[in-house]
Amino acid sequence: MALNPEMRASDADRDRVAAALREHCAQGRIDVDELNGRLEGVYTARTIGDLQKVTDDLPEEDMYELPVPAWRHSSPARGMAGGSLYHSSMRAGWATYATVNLVCIVIWLLTAVPSGAWYPWWIWVAGPWGALMLAGQIFGPHDDRR
Repeated sequence: MALNPEMRASDADRDRVAAALREHCAQGRIDVDELNGRLEGVYTARTIGDLQKVTDDLPEEDMYELPVPAWRHSSPARGMAGGSLYHSSMRAGWATYATVNLVCIVIWLLTAVPSGAWYPWWIWVAGPWGALMLAGQIFGPHDDRR
């Protein structure tokens, strides 16, 4: 709801604007002399419109502290509860699984061809690890927004 500029300002409104002005001074947007002049205007303001005039040329919030975009999850709990953090870690797990098993198969081929021993020992690496990864993929948290 937009505030009516003719509405009377409360002490809490004045304190909120004064705190914002002090923060703008700390950020370097206004200097101390300008801060003192604006604070006089804040504490003599009678309406919301008077308070708005004091801060018209200042941003309402710091541009570097804007809300996190919707596509990025800022809460670790949300990511762990079935969001993108779990799924990206599963992708990394599958990539690691594939890389390690590829190395094992190459070693097996390099040793099996000259010796003639074709026992597929790499299955002991690929089998249990793959079963655990698959169980995590199937039974892990699911994103209901899909």
